[in-house]
Amino acid sequence: MSATSASAEKTERLLNLILALKSTRRPIPKEKLRAALPAYAEAPSDEAFDRMFERDKDELREMGIPITTTVVDVLFDDEVGYRIDSSETSLPEITFEPDEVAALALAARAWSTASISGAATAGLRKLRLAGVEIDESLAAGVEPRIRTADPAFEPVRAALSARQPITFDYRKNDGSIGLRHVRPWALKHWHGRWYVTGFDVDRGAERAFRLSRVVGPVRKKGRAGSYEVPADHVPEVSLAAQAPEPEGTATIRLRHGRGHLLRQAALHTRDVDHRWSEVEVPYERGRTERDVAALGSHAVALAPAELVDGVREALRRVLESHSPMSRGQAE
Repeated sequence: MSATSASAEKTERLLNLILALKSTRRPIPKEKLRAALPAYAEAPSDEAFDRMFERDKDELREMGIPITTTVVDVLFDDEVGYRIDSSETSLPEITFEPDEVAALALAARAWSTASISGAATAGLRKLRLAGVEIDESLAAGVEPRIRTADPAFEPVRAALSARQPITFDYRKNDGSIGLRHVRPWALKHWHGRWYVTGFDVDRGAERAFRLSRVVGPVRKKGRAGSYEVPADHVPEVSLAAQAPEPEGTATIRLRHGRGHLLRQAALHTRDVDHRWSEVEVPYERGRTERDVAALGSHAVALAPAELVDGVREALRRVLESHSPMSRGQAE
């Protein structure tokens, strides 16, 4: 069987499982799901079916689809059923007020750069096709700006829009400062920070640079329109390639339907009960702490000890910043 056909069969199986779990008003035992869905009915053994069903269930939860587990009969608590609550997976009809439409038009103008102008234009086109009237004259005379604390943002954005090479001093991980010559390809907000990705002329390769590490002014170095942005450039690829290596594995407990980014990176996932599951993810010091702390009461760090201490410290700082004493001092 080819990889393409196997992927198509898996997609069809997951879609059929979603439809079955959404269309029922009562929890369905997995044996009934096995009888109702052809892909499960064809499983060669009970063990093969159990493995397939558990993998599918975990994958749907990692996608953010909340599958609830409920006891079917209170007299027999060993028989559980599964269901997807439609109210938690359906979005209401989206409508826009005139000022919101104007804001969308401004956003499209703000991001009319070589790397993402196509996506911005496509977004406006879809809104028009859906019957949303976009009067861009409402924003006449208004120049959209994106506020950021990084002084390098605006000159880098201007160079990116003009497709003009730039040079700047850059602080490396070891604290030393070096000169960089770059052809900017894209600006990306990634894990709470702004980065510019592009072609590093000195190294002859694609690189990503954090704007907060740019020291001093960003200087133009060459003619506008002197290069083209590769059509297949994906900023996330450059950023991921320069991400630090994981420092082992972290174990985290997550509420079902929460922590989608952590679930996507999970090496292993298992259900604890009808409310919680445990995931094992690559541990990246600092980043993993932020990801867990950001989920508040929906996540619990279990291991390693450094992660537990880091999350506890992050939550303590948040609590202190919102305490009455802290607010009084700020005032």
